[in-house]
Amino acid sequence: MAHILHRVGIKTDSIEKVFKAISSIEGLAGWWTIDTTGIADKEGGVLQFRFGAGGFDMKVKAIQPPNSLSWEVTALEKEWIGTIIQWDLKKEGDYIIVLFKHLDWREATEFMHHCSTKWAIFLLSLKALVETGTGAPNPYDIKIDNWN
Repeated sequence: MAHILHRVGIKTDSIEKVFKAISSIEGLAGWWTIDTTGIADKEGGVLQFRFGAGGFDMKVKAIQPPNSLSWEVTALEKEWIGTIIQWDLKKEGDYIIVLFKHLDWREATEFMHHCSTKWAIFLLSLKALVETGTGAPNPYDIKIDNWN
């Protein structure tokens, strides 16, 4: 199995603010994709994330406010189905550290390389949303290739 791993520090004194940005429809739509629907804040909730090139359905696998959240991809993008997205947050000085993991890819494909870069772009959008109030969710994100 292959994994995507990222670490980003968000300058804020509120771990709850960061957690809300990853565990609410409003927060997710503010940094990942504006076309976000579903139930984000309850275990078993189903989320729908849509992009111009496709999208994903995810089930909230576990939620432990304000430190941990995980989703399991259940539908649409075939390379993502069965993968797990894990968020772990911790306070470190003036920052909330986000440890992001997209786990259990069957193999390290070219699409996985693309997704790793896009996750980095969207994590910086999350950072901008929390620090400045404005993220760059899809369709306003940086485009890196014809996959978007």
